[in-house]
Formats: sequence, structure tokens, C-alpha cells
Amino acid sequence: MEKISVGQNVYIGENVEFGENVIIGHNVVIYDGTKIGSNVIIQDNVVIGKQPTRAKASILPETKFLPPTTIGNGVTVGTSAIVYANATIHDDVFIADLATIRERVSIGEKTIVGRGVAVENDCQVGKKCKLETNCYITAYSTLGDDVFIAPCVVTTNDNYMARTKERFNHFKGVTVKTGGRIGANSTILPGKTIEEDGTVAAGSIVTKDVKQEELVVGSPARKIRNVPEEQLLRNQ
Repeated sequence: MEKISVGQNVYIGENVEFGENVIIGHNVVIYDGTKIGSNVIIQDNVVIGKQPTRAKASILPETKFLPPTTIGNGVTVGTSAIVYANATIHDDVFIADLATIRERVSIGEKTIVGRGVAVENDCQVGKKCKLETNCYITAYSTLGDDVFIAPCVVTTNDNYMARTKERFNHFKGVTVKTGGRIGANSTILPGKTIEEDGTVAAGSIVTKDVKQEELVVGSPARKIRNVPEEQLLRNQ
């Protein structure tokens, strides 16, 4: 315990591993087997390594016990954030207050997960992404590197809205490839793909795939032009 600073009313489970220079706030819970790197800040009321609780009506497969969480070097976990079991948070990730990272999620290096963001189960998030305040990343989604998700964006994965058994065969998250960007308050329908540097204007509803380097807008979203050259990732 000499290499960490621990606040009051902290629970640390068995076989938790720490690197050097770890700061833990008050009322933190860290479950068994969690691995935490060096130069990590864990603020007040954080829960790390929480096992998921499955609702009786859930379509998710029942899992008795998931492997521990891994937190890389240089990570900050904000006040009241929850990181579930079997999540991997890579180096230099910033997780803001009240964010939720579910089980079997990977967050790439130097990504920012904003305040109140929810990343649901079985998602892959790349490096240097920005997931801004209160956006929602639905289960089974994949985000590439340098993806930008603006505040209050909603992604979805169930075209049948919880009705009919047929939905189980079509349950699919969204894919946003490297450099993709989604503007504030947009909604992305299940299974849709935004190709490299594809851009969705604020307030749009995406009902079809967005092609590489095109800008779409509206409800339903339609291409209005290509993304300006100076905005493309390769020109940054």
C-alpha cells in the first residue's frame, strides 16, 4: 500500500495489483483481481470491476463470473464513474464524472470518455477518440481511431424495439471507422456503418451507411457534399 494514496472508506478486494503513484479518492470500490497501472487517478465514489447483474428479461447470455478489469498507465477515472468487470482501459484514457464503461469493453489509448457517457457491453473503442457529454454507445458497436462523437448522440442496435423473436437474428450495433464524426443530437440506426472520415451533421437521423469522406445531414440523412479537404484526418 506504500505506493498508493488512499482516501477514506475505500474497499480494495483481494489480489488487486497497483503500479506506482496511484491516487484513490474517498468511497471507492475496487473489486478482486483488478489490475491498475502507474500514475492513475481514481476519484471519489468510483466503482471498478463491478460484475454485471442480468435482468430476467435480458437477451444477453448469462455469465456467472467475468475476468477482472485492467486499467492502464496514466488513466484518470472521474467521480462516480463505473467500470465493469472484463473491461480494458488502455494508457492515458480520461474517463469523466458519471461515465459508465460496461463489461467486455476496450477503450484505446488517449481516448476521452466525457461526462455521463455510457459505453454499453461488448464495444470496441479505438485510440484518440472523443466521446462527448451524455452520448450513448450501444452494445456491440465498434469505433475506430480518432472518432468524434458529439454530446447527446444516440446509437441503437435493435430495429424491432424489443418486439418479436426475429429481432434476435438482427441485433447489431453501429460501426464508425477511423476519423468518423457524428454531430450533436444525431441518431444512428442499428447496424449502420460510417466509413473513414464520414461525417454526420448535428440533429441527423442516419438510416443508411455513410460513405467515406461524405457529409450527410437531415432526417433521414442524405449526402450534401464531401467533407472539406482541410477537415480530413490526413490533413490534420
